[in-house]
Amino acid sequence: MSSDMPAASDDANVPAEVPTNDAANTEAPTTRAKAATKTKKPPKQTGQKVKKQVEPADEAELSPKPVVEPVPSNRSFWTRIERPFVFGFLLTLGGLAAVLLGLALSNLSTVIIYIALALFAALGLDPAIRFLERRGLSRGWGVVIVLVSLIVALGLIIWAIVPVVVAQIANFVKDVPKMVADFQTSDLYATLRDQFGDQFQTLVGDVQKFLSDPGNIATIGGGALQVGASIANGLSGAVIVLVLIIYFVATLPSMKLAMLRLVPARDRKDADIISTQITDSVGGYVMGMVTLAFINSIIVLILYTALNLPFPLLLAVVAFLITLIPLVGSLLFWVIGTGIALFGDNIIFALIFAVVYLIYMQVESYVLTPKVMNRAISIPGSLVVIGALVGGTLLGLLGALVAVPVTASILIIIKKVWIPRQDARI
Repeated sequence: MSSDMPAASDDANVPAEVPTNDAANTEAPTTRAKAATKTKKPPKQTGQKVKKQVEPADEAELSPKPVVEPVPSNRSFWTRIERPFVFGFLLTLGGLAAVLLGLALSNLSTVIIYIALALFAALGLDPAIRFLERRGLSRGWGVVIVLVSLIVALGLIIWAIVPVVVAQIANFVKDVPKMVADFQTSDLYATLRDQFGDQFQTLVGDVQKFLSDPGNIATIGGGALQVGASIANGLSGAVIVLVLIIYFVATLPSMKLAMLRLVPARDRKDADIISTQITDSVGGYVMGMVTLAFINSIIVLILYTALNLPFPLLLAVVAFLITLIPLVGSLLFWVIGTGIALFGDNIIFALIFAVVYLIYMQVESYVLTPKVMNRAISIPGSLVVIGALVGGTLLGLLGALVAVPVTASILIIIKKVWIPRQDARI
């Protein structure tokens, strides 16, 4: 038993093995190494370049990029063009395209005029069709009734008025020398001769000599062949316009829907409202101008017939055509009608016509026009004058006729589109 005790004491003197965490011991140096790596600052360059370990993903970011030199601001437009040959080629193509487009429009000017006349006439007939629709008729029957009424009215006008107008034109051409001779024996001629002297007498003599030659009358009309060709072109153009009117009136709603489909869906409602206002204003304007021109022609026919002035029916037709021109039409016919009336048998009757028609012009300007036209279209008078001048300069009589509705359409677009966008800006 004693021999066993020293052995136990020897074992007791030997230090017992302390259990250690091998994983902790092995990970500690690694963790310390990583911490040292993170906190360790890169060594200063002492002649040797230290290469940085770059991840593959960073290589694209650190790859050299092309250096773009700033363009000096004082360089002109032409010096900034990188490919002058290509630019010049495209510029030449654009110029050629513009020239070809201009030539095409010039050659198609007659067709464009026919289309414009037919479209305006269709818009003018559309209010009558919608009136019949509100009375319970379908649009198809309304179109048929309006078109048949239009064709019958045109037929009656051609049958009743055209032969008389042609006869009066022939009589007018034949009676021009006699009218000039009668004018020379009037008191007005004596007054003008005393006022202006021999120059006025010489002028009247030259006019009488020119008009006494039938060849000169033919020259004024461009010759018999030219007159015949003009009549044939006018008749064919009238037929084309009538056919286009029929198609436009019948397909006006579908044409409107097709145009609206070209507009983005978010703007179609506003576009529909604007297009409806434009078509209503144009249609109302056309109907109003035709109504005022018809009243003008009736007044002229009554005055010329009551005062026994020459060529009453011819002057009534001329009044209807001329007074379609906005603003200046009535004034222009007043000058023409008074001038023709002066060649009559009694100068007093000519002065009566001038005074009565001048009074009617005031009634038309301040009573009839506001009631008839302001319901359909309302634009400042200055814009009407400017639009008529611009339209007449560009397209002649047709431009003067369409100037007012085009100006009104532009104003509607400005009020409904441009002004709200400007108001939305801060």
